[in-house]
Amino acid sequence: MRLFAAVLPPENVTVELSSVVDELRNLPGAGHGLRWTGRPGWHFTLAFYGEVDEELVPDLSARLERAARRTDPFPLSLRGGGRFGGRALWAGAAGDVRTLRLLAERAGAAGRKAGVEREEHRRYRPHLTLARSREETDFAPYVSLLGGFEGRGWTVADLCLMRSRLPASGVPGEQPRYEVYGRWALGGPLAGGG
Repeated sequence: MRLFAAVLPPENVTVELSSVVDELRNLPGAGHGLRWTGRPGWHFTLAFYGEVDEELVPDLSARLERAARRTDPFPLSLRGGGRFGGRALWAGAAGDVRTLRLLAERAGAAGRKAGVEREEHRRYRPHLTLARSREETDFAPYVSLLGGFEGRGWTVADLCLMRSRLPASGVPGEQPRYEVYGRWALGGPLAGGG
């Protein structure tokens, strides 16, 4: 199974962001070479595990549950945006980003301790991917428009283990499908003493 840990923004937050993305999609050149991520794909990836053997999932899930219980709920919002080179456009995070980073570290550690192989470890940079490009793209006008965006806040109350199903149809523009595989509330007493 292709799995990752994530924080999912609530629907009222993604509805608000979608109005800004509609403006971005109307910028000159936005329809050429950009693959826009749909609302079902908007999330903050905390740790990407890739293909995980099914026998490792129960241990990974137990470790993610402990990570969630060790992290108190925290405020978050979407604000501004940026780019990774000329290949990806993203919306940024505001609020208690320090706790979001801590939760990402704990999700990564849960994967390592469960024996899940991961890509190289990089410093966590909170972002919600909006568009990708196969070719170098000038995202400056998009980042400029996102600069003034500040979304409503919400309280992050849970950690999700997500399953990603890659497109198999070969239809151009088809998006991966994401489903919540496990969900654990943040905060509270540790089960089994931690």
